[in-house]
Amino acid sequence: MEQKRRTGSIMLMGTSSHVGKSILTTALCRIFRQDGRSVVPFKAQNMALNSFVTREGLEMGRAQVAQAEAAGLRPVTDMNPVLLKPTGEAQSQVILDGRPVGTMSARDYHLHYKEQAFASVKAALGRLQRDYDTLVIEGAGSPAEVNLRDGDIVNMRVARYLQAPVLLVADIDRGGCLAALVGTLELLEPEERALVKGLVINKFRGDVSLFTPAVDFLEKKTGKPVLGIIPYIPQLGIEDEDSVSLEEKDNREGKAADIHIAVIQLPKLSNFTDFDALAAEPDVSLNYVQTAEELSQGAWDLIILPGSKSTNEDRLWLREQGIEKALRIRVDAGTPLIGICGGYQMLGEELRDPLHIESSHERVQGLGYLPMRTTFSAEKLTVQVKADCIGLPFMGQELQAKDMTGYEIHAGETVFTEPVIHPFAVLQRDGQDTADGAVRGHVSGTYIHGLFDHDGFRRDLLNALRRHRGLPVLPQQRSRRQEKEQAYDHLAAVVREHLDMTKLAAILQAGGSF
Repeated sequence: MEQKRRTGSIMLMGTSSHVGKSILTTALCRIFRQDGRSVVPFKAQNMALNSFVTREGLEMGRAQVAQAEAAGLRPVTDMNPVLLKPTGEAQSQVILDGRPVGTMSARDYHLHYKEQAFASVKAALGRLQRDYDTLVIEGAGSPAEVNLRDGDIVNMRVARYLQAPVLLVADIDRGGCLAALVGTLELLEPEERALVKGLVINKFRGDVSLFTPAVDFLEKKTGKPVLGIIPYIPQLGIEDEDSVSLEEKDNREGKAADIHIAVIQLPKLSNFTDFDALAAEPDVSLNYVQTAEELSQGAWDLIILPGSKSTNEDRLWLREQGIEKALRIRVDAGTPLIGICGGYQMLGEELRDPLHIESSHERVQGLGYLPMRTTFSAEKLTVQVKADCIGLPFMGQELQAKDMTGYEIHAGETVFTEPVIHPFAVLQRDGQDTADGAVRGHVSGTYIHGLFDHDGFRRDLLNALRRHRGLPVLPQQRSRRQEKEQAYDHLAAVVREHLDMTKLAAILQAGGSF
């Protein structure tokens, strides 16, 4: 008889959102992989607009993709069975096991759907238990939100279900760290508090020896050991969960650079990790702009209109904020403009939404740069693609590239009202070959996410901007894939150094097997 695999688990929860749970989960995935474990990340429910499309054409949260990469795995939706994508005030599109099942209010979801969602959570955990020996589980927000306890399917309910030991993480960089840890533990039920086996202080700056009295206080007050004080790690180069991290990504006050790129920070901006590879280039300063003044006054060499979860609403926001007018002035003056997915749709003549898929507006006028019209439909396309850039006229150059990979994720069919240059040839999309994108003058767009991750295409595009500025071109020296692997190893080394790995191993050995 085949022996059942013994699966251990460790869960990271936070005193609030954005304390570093995702990054520390990524670090542990890498550390356990380095130590020879068969490790897999898991987050029961994610709320994020920054999603990813798997090889199977299914949708999942981007943070678990980075964690999977750190663990040496191909991303699958069992790592994130429930994804909520906010669409409006207290409403989200619900993605279950990678497929959309509807748009629901927070009230309806918690009252009528959470048990079905938790059934998917348990089924996914069962499959991961069968295939892996170690689960590194990420919570969401804080487990101490008493008003959300009855609807919880991502924090303590998961920990109780698995009897998983919990590490409670606090961000000292934002202040109130001691109170947050003590208060969170105080608000937990006794059974939940017992599952918390250690505390972690994250994003520490300065002399750690000066923090010793605080550690002594925490351990005496809570009865929980402080397992580590993790230093603040700048410019990790690892993809983030959601746009709450955009302030840290903005380079305006950072490095000096030759090329300045503006990404318009739409209210429902999605898939912002499209631009991480550009931002990491040594000669690039990439900034997220939210006002007409920022767009008008910056010395931008390139403007990007990104994807959106609510394309019509964000298109109207451009007009209401005066950004459309500022954008036209910049484009008329010769600044190139690139639209990605929803941003690409906005570049057309009209956006039609007869079924009210994205908003209450049936027709919205586009920016009019490209001769095309988009009609939203109930069916969403989610598919990985392979493509070649067969010819993108850009700043006096003709950009070409082969073997580009990315994904499409949109609910809209675009038709062209006039002939147009299609710069991309999609070689694999559900077994079909097709053209993608459009270009007219120095305005272009594409449905494909992830094209800037292609090392050659990215450097050729930047060199075209350099030539236009009269600057010498730079050779391609960076591999995005290698840089990410180095970033995972660097993160793991820092966390391994500052976390008590002996105590962590004892916690993992003592609990969390099921």
